Amino acid sequence: MGTHTEAHIVWDWNGTLFHDVDAVIGATNAAFAELGLAPITLERYRELYCVPVPRFYERLMGRLPSQAEWEVMDAVFHRHYTEHRVRCGLAEGVEDLLTGWVAAGRSQSILSMYGHEELVPLVEDFGISSHFIRVDGRTGPSGGSKAEHMVRHLDALRGTVDPRRTVVIGDAADDALAALHVGAHAVLWTGGSHGRAGLEAAGVPVVDSLSEAVAEAERLAVSG
Repeated sequence: MGTHTEAHIVWDWNGTLFHDVDAVIGATNAAFAELGLAPITLERYRELYCVPVPRFYERLMGRLPSQAEWEVMDAVFHRHYTEHRVRCGLAEGVEDLLTGWVAAGRSQSILSMYGHEELVPLVEDFGISSHFIRVDGRTGPSGGSKAEHMVRHLDALRGTVDPRRTVVIGDAADDALAALHVGAHAVLWTGGSHGRAGLEAAGVPVVDSLSEAVAEAERLAVSG
């Protein structure tokens, strides 16, 4: 795609480009069942979800899970998520949005907290890899914040991407925190893991569609 010094989007994957909310709820409830917790609805999930993930479990259990409990729940979640995700697809309109952004001479990348080795082939399977100048998934243990991963992601794009003209689009308050950590902008959308109230608390624009997110990203990137 060449060198870009103008508008750049860092896309989140799970819950943003990849519409996997049903798989997340199914896998979460499977993990809860391991500890005898009652199943959770999507509405309740969006109300309580937070990062780091053990804090989310604390909100439900009334205490932080022990290290042993966390390891069991995390392993069960990922096993069930892998089974459920095969029925999930891209969010509505994603391919047109990605194509349009590139056609306008702008760049984009993916940074996800989904494991890197699983993420890359999944993006390739959807036939959209060519739209991105970089695709990074999580390396190391799961359950943490995206901020340090965002630092490494933009460091790898240094000279190509200006953080001041970069907009992170995601579905979680942690995406906004990661953007702030590197001096970038953020736009959050309501179609993923967080409800509107939780997203608005992050203090960044909140939208109800990814087309609105891209339009807002363009505005923010141009304003610098």
